[in-house]
Amino acid sequence: MTVTDAPAAALSITQVEQFLYREARYADEHDYDAWEALWTDDARYWVPAGDGSDDPGTHVSVIYDNRSRISTRLKQLRTGKRYAQAPPSSLRRLISNVEILGPAGTDTEVGANFIVAEFKPRGTEFWAGRATYRLRVVDDEIRLSYKKVALVNAGDSLPTLAFLI
Repeated sequence: MTVTDAPAAALSITQVEQFLYREARYADEHDYDAWEALWTDDARYWVPAGDGSDDPGTHVSVIYDNRSRISTRLKQLRTGKRYAQAPPSSLRRLISNVEILGPAGTDTEVGANFIVAEFKPRGTEFWAGRATYRLRVVDDEIRLSYKKVALVNAGDSLPTLAFLI
């Protein structure tokens, strides 16, 4: 695995958007193998419980996964036996306001707004927020090293979040 050693590889807005759209499609279609393959070995996946300004190592989070925990979460989803996702939710997300925020070491930091429509037998939920991503070029492929999902209602009680947000 070869990581670009120079500061963040120059990614075009088109490359970034196509990556984010593909990541969203894999999550929406429950393509867990493809979604998992997007992540780097040192990845972090964070959904803060509050406004996201707290340190996830010392404050409660909805999700704060390292690469190993991402893999475990996906193994659980693949079994088809997770009560909250039996049957799996029907999902569609919209990604908008994509911005390249700048370099973050060897990564490129990107921000985007999103809305996710989740339909399940108990009803439909809408999730909205802003995601911050750190993208890294590894072996000439864009990979995801960090994803922070700041939900607009993160300070409120949340219904079960048992899918990939």
